[in-house]
Amino acid sequence: MAAAFAAIGGKWKLTLLYWLAHGECHFAGLRRRGAPITPKVLAEQLRELEADGLVERVETGPVPAPVIYRLTPYGKTVLPVVENVRAWGEAHLEHTHGETAPGEAMACADAVA
Repeated sequence: MAAAFAAIGGKWKLTLLYWLAHGECHFAGLRRRGAPITPKVLAEQLRELEADGLVERVETGPVPAPVIYRLTPYGKTVLPVVENVRAWGEAHLEHTHGETAPGEAMACADAVA
C-alpha cells in the first residue's frame, strides 16, 4: 500500500491521471481545467508522476515551445484504480446526499476508458 500511495497519493495525482487518461495536455491546459491548483504544485505533482514513470513530458520544440504531458504505457496500468476511485466517489456522493460534493473543477463525471 505504501508504494501505491507514494506513487498516486496526494490531493492532485489521481485527478491529473484522470485528466490525462482523456488525452495528452499542455501544462497550461491542465491549469485551465479550473482546479484550484497552483502552478508550483501542478509542476511538483507532474514531476513526481514523471519520476514514477506514470507520465511523460514531451517537449514540442525549442524553448519556449509548449510541453505536452501524457500517460506512459505504464501510467495506463493505473487507470483501473483511477476508475474505481472515481466510481466510488460517485457512490459516496449518493451515500452522503451530495453533502461532500466537489467543486466543478474537481468533478470527474466521465468514466475512464
